[in-house]
Amino acid sequence: MNVDVVIPALDEELSVGEVVRAFAGRVRQVVVADNGSRDRTAEVAREAGAFVVSAPRRGYGNACLAALAALEADCDVVVFTDADGSDDPADLEKLVAPIAAGHADLVIGSRVRGVMEAGSLTPQQRMGNALAATWLRVRFGQPATDLGPFRAISKRALDALRMSDPTYGWTIEMQIKAARLNLRFVEVPVAYRRRKAGVSKVSGSLRGAAGAGIKILGLLAYYDIVQRSTLAQRLWRRF
Repeated sequence: MNVDVVIPALDEELSVGEVVRAFAGRVRQVVVADNGSRDRTAEVAREAGAFVVSAPRRGYGNACLAALAALEADCDVVVFTDADGSDDPADLEKLVAPIAAGHADLVIGSRVRGVMEAGSLTPQQRMGNALAATWLRVRFGQPATDLGPFRAISKRALDALRMSDPTYGWTIEMQIKAARLNLRFVEVPVAYRRRKAGVSKVSGSLRGAAGAGIKILGLLAYYDIVQRSTLAQRLWRRF
């Protein structure tokens, strides 16, 4: 199978090179989407062996979309991971195996079921993650425990999802749409570490944390309530 790794990156020059090198020998191609970095992220990633694409329009989802547009047509599986070194490349095979065996379309690396290094997630992140995962289980029938960024999905399934969220809602949009399309969903436990360097764009600031939380819960409410109610759709359009 042709497995490609997608890495959205914004100002991650201190960690992205190590991340790229760790994955480069395990997959066919590593694509880094430089999301308007002001440092040497793009240069460092390219020197480490990545194919670098420019995604100047800020937003995690925008970076992912730019990277996906650069993938070769014969890609079979897409793996998403962060550029900060928090995900363990040793877990890659566990993520891809259920898809390769024909047992899954989408595989999420669950930090909750794995081993999390102390300080790798803030209390706010843990609480928000638990709330979103519970919503997915109860209202969408998806047995999720996490919205982990380290995930694998068959390219065919990914194309069917027609992903569009430009910012923080990318991960939850993928899981909601996968549930709606009855894609085969699997979770595997993965290790999660503190970022190698720098400050998180989400948990590192009040604005980032609040923005991510509002976006994630907003998408859950939209797909759960608005799309299922004609009246709610009318009100939503007026709003």
